[in-house]
Amino acid sequence: MKNFSERVKIIFYKGGKFLVYPGVYEPADDTFLIADNLDVKSGERVLELGTGCGLLAILAAKAGAKVVATDISQTALECARANAIENLVSDKIDFRCGDLFDPVDGELFDAIIFNPPYLPVEPEERFNEPLEMAWNGGSNGREVIDRFLNELPLRLRVRGRALFVHSSLSNPSQTVRFLETNHFKFKTVRIKMFFEELFLFQCFRC
Repeated sequence: MKNFSERVKIIFYKGGKFLVYPGVYEPADDTFLIADNLDVKSGERVLELGTGCGLLAILAAKAGAKVVATDISQTALECARANAIENLVSDKIDFRCGDLFDPVDGELFDAIIFNPPYLPVEPEERFNEPLEMAWNGGSNGREVIDRFLNELPLRLRVRGRALFVHSSLSNPSQTVRFLETNHFKFKTVRIKMFFEELFLFQCFRC
């Protein structure tokens, strides 16, 4: 336990304290891009996919939303639960383990939040470490994003919305075509990074 404690990181955001366990994605520019633009209302049903340390789910819960937070990693869920307790919202978040929408089969939400793995990674570049799942989007960067988009219309209530991050390296124009074809209204926020642009897609189901 001593060695584990020494490796736990602590970050702060808007007055909240968040632990990041070893093997859990540490909130970075992509996370904060969503957090800075997160707008949920009291009583809304919100889903966060790939919650990691739980920062975004906790912000939604603090705003009064009823939150379901999922992750494929049990370690991430343990970390997120600890942070929910630390931030006094553990009774407002339902944590579930599973891949993408599998843990919420048949359920609908007012808002869906996702910071997906979006970086192109060739097979020979993979490390096969648990944390790699947080950024490895497959050879074209779209392996997870396309699965997410294909099921998104089935998981949002009418006039529901989604916020998700995208990289300029993983063909955002293809995402734009999908959203237009499926009758989503959307807008984007961009930030320039060292070797890419990050896009925050804010999508609204008509």
